[in-house]
Amino acid sequence: MRRLEHFPNLVAMFFARARAEGDKPFLRRKVRGEWEATSWAETARQVASLAAALKAIGLQRGDRVMLVAENRPEWCISDLAIMAAGCVTVPTYVTNTTRDHTHIIENSGARAVIVSTAKLAATLMPAVVRASQAQIVIGMDEMRAPGGVDFHHWRTLVDAHPADPAEAEAAADFTREDLACIIYTSGTGGAPRGVRQHHGAILQNVAGTTEVIWADFPAEKEEAFLSFLPLSHAYEHTAGQFVPIGLHAQIYYAEGLEKLASNIEEVRPTVMVVVPRLFEVLKTRITKTIVKQGGLGARLFRYALDIGAKRAKGTLRWTDRPTALVVDTLFKPRIAKKFGGRLKAMVSGGAPLNPEVGRFFEAIGVMVLQGYGQTEAAPVIACNRPAAGIRMDTVGPPLGNTEVRIADDGEILVRGELVMHGYWRNEEETARVLRHGWLHTGDIGAFDEAGRIKITDRKKDLLINDKGDNISPQKVEGMLTLQPEIAQAMVWGDRRPYMVAVIVPDAEWMAEWCAGHGCRPGDFAADPGYRAALSAAIDRVNRDLSVTEKVRRFIPADAPFGIENEQMTPSLKIRRHVLREVYGERLDALYKG
Repeated sequence: MRRLEHFPNLVAMFFARARAEGDKPFLRRKVRGEWEATSWAETARQVASLAAALKAIGLQRGDRVMLVAENRPEWCISDLAIMAAGCVTVPTYVTNTTRDHTHIIENSGARAVIVSTAKLAATLMPAVVRASQAQIVIGMDEMRAPGGVDFHHWRTLVDAHPADPAEAEAAADFTREDLACIIYTSGTGGAPRGVRQHHGAILQNVAGTTEVIWADFPAEKEEAFLSFLPLSHAYEHTAGQFVPIGLHAQIYYAEGLEKLASNIEEVRPTVMVVVPRLFEVLKTRITKTIVKQGGLGARLFRYALDIGAKRAKGTLRWTDRPTALVVDTLFKPRIAKKFGGRLKAMVSGGAPLNPEVGRFFEAIGVMVLQGYGQTEAAPVIACNRPAAGIRMDTVGPPLGNTEVRIADDGEILVRGELVMHGYWRNEEETARVLRHGWLHTGDIGAFDEAGRIKITDRKKDLLINDKGDNISPQKVEGMLTLQPEIAQAMVWGDRRPYMVAVIVPDAEWMAEWCAGHGCRPGDFAADPGYRAALSAAIDRVNRDLSVTEKVRRFIPADAPFGIENEQMTPSLKIRRHVLREVYGERLDALYKG
């Protein structure tokens, strides 16, 4: 079995792969209807040149550089160049608000910002101008130079500082212990925390992940990844960028979710890094398409689901074998073609995958590997693998060289090189989650008889939407209750496409509103004007929230949250699980229709 070489840092791994692959294609994007390729050698040249340019304009080792861009070749080149220059990448979401950018710039102390488009710069630049340290801005695309900063065009910098990749590699003499990037993730207090990922943490993730692929799947002449999750997310950053580098693989940048299906057929990826929401969307589309077509295909589809259910339960009988043979030889190859024809596996992470969804894809012949991780662990901790036997209600065994144990209270603890060195400028939170070398994940779980981890609950009070984004409900709830119309709020959206809320109106405001609108007590909740007033208050809050945090729908509470009705603790914290029991059906109904 092949194993990843022991590299001193991520830059060394990239340059080693670039030397080995030379003029073979590496990064691909769609240009005027065709997939345009940038070779490994050309990528190495641009990385070296941009690294030299960053040094020439005054950046020094250890300086933080913020990266705000959609997935594209320049993202990968910029990330590697920042590290090659000895600096630290600070990836941020393209959906961030100006306030989000301000917090990250100030907290990280970023000295420079690389931004892709004028549209993204419009949200970013007010934060840059107000920042105390960020004085350098580099634009990938054409954009007007903002006032008050040292502005550079990305391409001009690369062209003006030609550099030898070999010399750039030699200059990158930092170690696995050195800081590679700071990835911000939401905390229970609301403000995003910067996770300090060192080179060794990501390299251990790459080693463990490539070991699964090399050991459990047949070798491909050409490995290809289709990248569409945000590279600012730790999952895509590691599994969608550095794992392909470790595998000598090509990276194709998808045109967007709306074109993902056609991109898959064109690119024919061998591995895809996905989140549960994509599986749910694909499941719905596949089912509707096949059922609508009817005929033999629909019949084979029903057979496949039936055979798949029996295989999952271990109840497949010898009398089912002829049907299973028909499904395996006639139906599954047709589905495989829709996924490009050479897909080894779709690896699901970022949020829990509904086991039933996983079993659906297993039944139609698409390999699904559910993984588990946290940004604080670079981020992959465990992953299902065929060699160990796949169970859709588990997240598989831990990666190689990763220690996992279950604490007395059931919390999952992790130790190994993959664990972060702490939160950036946040010693209190670091001390809370890192104790005696163990990362306290905040998740509750257990090992099954085969050593696979099963997640049963979460201690931490974070919501994870169906795309894998972390949302701090306390942050949103705190902002809602600052509005004069709202006294209390409970935000919900775990494993869902958007946030919803239970709203307790402010008693004084409610009395004034009813008096002004002539409504009788008990009738106001159904009044459209009353709901419109609460919606207006929520809209004011939404203006300062990122796309993933916005509250899309709400229901009024039956009564205030209190200690007496057990909806609050004695220390006046809301009991989220109690409120979920009370309002669960009504909250679920907000996602229908």
